[in-house]
Amino acid sequence: MIQETLQAASEQMEKTIEATSEDFASVRTGRANPGLYSKVMVDYYGSMTPLQQLASFTTTDARTLLITPFDVSALRNIEKALSDSEIGANPSNDGKVIRVVTPELTAERRKEYVKLVKSKAEDHKVSLRNARRKAKEAIDKMVKDGETGEDEGMRAEKELDAMTRKHSETIEEMAKRKEAELLEV
Repeated sequence: MIQETLQAASEQMEKTIEATSEDFASVRTGRANPGLYSKVMVDYYGSMTPLQQLASFTTTDARTLLITPFDVSALRNIEKALSDSEIGANPSNDGKVIRVVTPELTAERRKEYVKLVKSKAEDHKVSLRNARRKAKEAIDKMVKDGETGEDEGMRAEKELDAMTRKHSETIEEMAKRKEAELLEV
């Protein structure tokens, strides 16, 4: 029973690491990257659809991205969604593809992105702590109800703490790498 609780906590923490990775990929670094547009939603025939389901992406150089819609009739809606997004993209379309030139990041904008990364990292660490708290409560209940011994409960808590620490350090490391990438000129 304790192993199942620890396994569930571990899976939850792994999902948090994946979510952190996806969040960090959506933070701009001055280079053209299709991951930046993963959260852009396009009004496609009345329903909001992720851009990555409507088009293919090609990186032509370090700062230029070509977006080729699968359905050319969606071109205008994709262009509007890109303009309205918080990415700061300035799309131009030639009737078949959309070109997005990623502008150079200013020092001020880089600092804002670093703050954003730190904030996202802290949010994900809170998710880790919530998973830990939930597992600890389940272990404490098992000990209290007599389903398991106190020694086994203590051992499980130590294992849970080590797991939480490891995942927290992983998020810290990911944040430091992203910060270094953002501050790189």
